[in-house]
Amino acid sequence: MVCFRVHAAASLIILLSFLFNVAVDCKTLKRDVKALNEIKASLGWRVVYAWVGDDPCGDGDLPAWSGVTCSTQGDYRVVTELEVYAVSIIGPFPTAVTNLLDLTRLDLHNNKLTGPIPPQIGRLKRLKVLNLRWNKLQDVIPPEIGELKKLTHLYLSFNSFKGEIPRELANLPDLQYLHLHENRFIGRIPAELGTLRNLRHLDVGNNHLVGTIRELIRIEGCFPVLRNLYLNNNYLTGGIPAQLANLTNLEILYLSYNKMSGIVPAGLAHIPKLTYLYLDHNQLSGRIPDAFYKHPYLKELYIEGNAFRPGVNPIGIHKVLELSDSEFLF
Repeated sequence: MVCFRVHAAASLIILLSFLFNVAVDCKTLKRDVKALNEIKASLGWRVVYAWVGDDPCGDGDLPAWSGVTCSTQGDYRVVTELEVYAVSIIGPFPTAVTNLLDLTRLDLHNNKLTGPIPPQIGRLKRLKVLNLRWNKLQDVIPPEIGELKKLTHLYLSFNSFKGEIPRELANLPDLQYLHLHENRFIGRIPAELGTLRNLRHLDVGNNHLVGTIRELIRIEGCFPVLRNLYLNNNYLTGGIPAQLANLTNLEILYLSYNKMSGIVPAGLAHIPKLTYLYLDHNQLSGRIPDAFYKHPYLKELYIEGNAFRPGVNPIGIHKVLELSDSEFLF
């Protein structure tokens, strides 16, 4: 029995030693080392000073580079997350990023990146979170972004993107949060976005979009889990369709500063958890149905800047709605 225990202990020591040596000898995939060093060479001193050594995943006594997360796959380490934000990166989007094929999270927000998103972005098939908000990116969104089938969070707000919102975004089956506000998009909002079965938050406010809400929700069963819909500060026309009440999960509906007309459908007051309704600065008329004033969840109803009949009153204290992107990023 003693002999057996000695052999078992010896075997365990050998196994642990083997695993330790494997962990020590595990090298970062050359593809990722090359890509990160190319990015390092193109970035400013604010990033470079914190990126010490040649291996972004760490080497010996050197830790992994700041903002770089790695994981082990087989005999190699690969880069799975790159978060380099609010460090005043200046210049074009670093195309070498698209060689990090195991990325699940790319966060370059709040920098000074310029130019377009390269079409090679479609190579990042494992990407779940893409956060490029608060930059100076331009041009159209490449249709290749629709190839990121695992994407759940897409943040492109506060840039200078132009052209139409690509219909290819409807090819992202897992997409939950889509932030496109504060850009220069034109044309109509693709109704195909309504087929996204997991979309919870859609914000296309502060652009130059036209069309009607009826066109946006024309697909039967559209937006089944949508909670927050921001269409404010565009050039939308037409009325508020009664079918909008079919979006029964809505909590925030932001329609301010458009050119919509007609009456407010009573059915909106029956959306169970509607909490914030912003209708101000349109061309709406008639009365606000009494059901809105009895709604158990409705906290704010903004109506000024319309042609409602006398006696129509707002609900809640008037203040500018400010919801940070960070509230929806995790």
